[in-house]
Amino acid sequence: MATVTLKGNPITTLADLPAVGSKAPDFTLTGAGLADVKLADFAGKRLVLNIFPSVDTPTCATSVRKFNQVLSSLNNTAVLNISADLPFAQARFCGAEGLENVLNGSSFRSTFGKDYGVVFATGPLTGLLSRAVVVLDEQGKVLYTEQVAETADEPSYEAAVAALN
Repeated sequence: MATVTLKGNPITTLADLPAVGSKAPDFTLTGAGLADVKLADFAGKRLVLNIFPSVDTPTCATSVRKFNQVLSSLNNTAVLNISADLPFAQARFCGAEGLENVLNGSSFRSTFGKDYGVVFATGPLTGLLSRAVVVLDEQGKVLYTEQVAETADEPSYEAAVAALN
């Protein structure tokens, strides 16, 4: 269990992020058109899991834009934005922001949040996903994790990129 804050108030998650060096837990999320998005879909690619509560908050929206901007130039690397938002809301957000080629996955009918330890267990966001980053190599091994300490803060884009270099 991790303890983070939301505007200074402590809240907890169900568990801790996967350990660096471990194999990433398998997942199936729901993507555009209600299609499955699986970890296996990214086999042979490096993958950044940008995990957050909702695209309808300013910090979450910023992280989607920045991660996709920063990592779009890296070869063999994908960013998967993950929240409990329905795929329709994720698509609406990307359309309104003019974001193309953005990969989203909704955890609304999966065990992703529990498997990755990022479901809020307490506080006003209970049931949503905490702000976290997990970077995987081409074989699905965890290279880097960040459980953002203050939910209203952005993740460390630089540290995620450094883990890929």
